[in-house]
Amino acid sequence: MSLLSLSFTLAFVAFAIALSLRQRLGLEKDLVVASVRATLQLLAVGYVLKFIFSLDTPWFTFLMVAAMVAVAAYNAGRRAKRWQAVFGYVFAAIAVTEALTMAFLLALSILPDRPQYVIPVSGMIVGNAMVIASLFLNRLRSEIAARRPEVLLLLSLGATPRQAIRSILKDCVKASMIPTIDGMKTTGLVQLPGMMTGQIIAGADPVQAVRYQLLILFALLAAAALTSIILGVLVSPTLFNAHQQLRDPVE
Repeated sequence: MSLLSLSFTLAFVAFAIALSLRQRLGLEKDLVVASVRATLQLLAVGYVLKFIFSLDTPWFTFLMVAAMVAVAAYNAGRRAKRWQAVFGYVFAAIAVTEALTMAFLLALSILPDRPQYVIPVSGMIVGNAMVIASLFLNRLRSEIAARRPEVLLLLSLGATPRQAIRSILKDCVKASMIPTIDGMKTTGLVQLPGMMTGQIIAGADPVQAVRYQLLILFALLAAAALTSIILGVLVSPTLFNAHQQLRDPVE
């Protein structure tokens, strides 16, 4: 795609801004900022990836993946501003998920150990884990606030903190995984996923593209379960103080 062709696509942004003005939505500034940021970020990442691919060394690949995990943890961690050290917990959950998933793919030679494969697939896994973590934390905050009397009652009857919030954690894990599960159910019927579409546009055999896409879908499903469960185990103790009492509601 030439720069001229790409510039024509700015018409989509202009159309969205025009609709915002017409409907008085007040989103014009956000639309412009989002478009500029996306452009600059993608261009920067493109040059960084070109540099890393040319070097083809595992250290730069590791640093790139670590940076993605850190950014993802920061964005997801903002959902729980009042929980101490929540960034560390989110970072640990996403990092462990990425490490286990990628280790499995590389150990069985399902994925070549080259930056061109490791970084894009890691980006999908980390990005999905970030969304799962955000959904989990958001749901956990609302569930703790809404079901506080239930937790306090269970504690008063002798339940341990883990027992008192077990059902809440289960509901949060289920809720955070719904988008991933529903997305898998409609894949191929409602949408053609990005990796499959990209390979087809590049001229790959559609059947081969489907195989790679299934690899990603199955990996994302496992990553979603791992992220939410690990995050629940790490964050749940922070809801209680040293005397096993439920802390103040998280706003």
